Amino acid sequence: MAYYALLNADNIVTRVIAGANEEEGTNWELYYSGLFKMNCRRTSYNTIGGTHRLNKTPFRKNYAGIGYTYDESRDAFIPPSPHPSWVLNEESCLWEAPKPFPDDSSFYLWDESTLNWIKR
Repeated sequence: MAYYALLNADNIVTRVIAGANEEEGTNWELYYSGLFKMNCRRTSYNTIGGTHRLNKTPFRKNYAGIGYTYDESRDAFIPPSPHPSWVLNEESCLWEAPKPFPDDSSFYLWDESTLNWIKR
């Protein structure tokens, strides 16, 4: 089984479907594009931040989710930014806080007003 992201005209993911493996001899991206009348790109369930969880080849940086953007120049799915101050990591195509997450076992939330991690 493979997964495919359906994109609107702005390359925003509106739906992710389970479909046929590309090894089955058909261009399934093209097939699903025609079926749903939307652009379609394959996505890998086991890929996050440019790394494949099962040590296989990573695919399009991140598994697509509804609201993600497909960036054609990077050939990558990019999640929505969680906060205005966060910066896109060009290598992983994931958003990073301006300050690193504290390295302890406590629970923290990001506070955008202070641009800092707050212990909860």
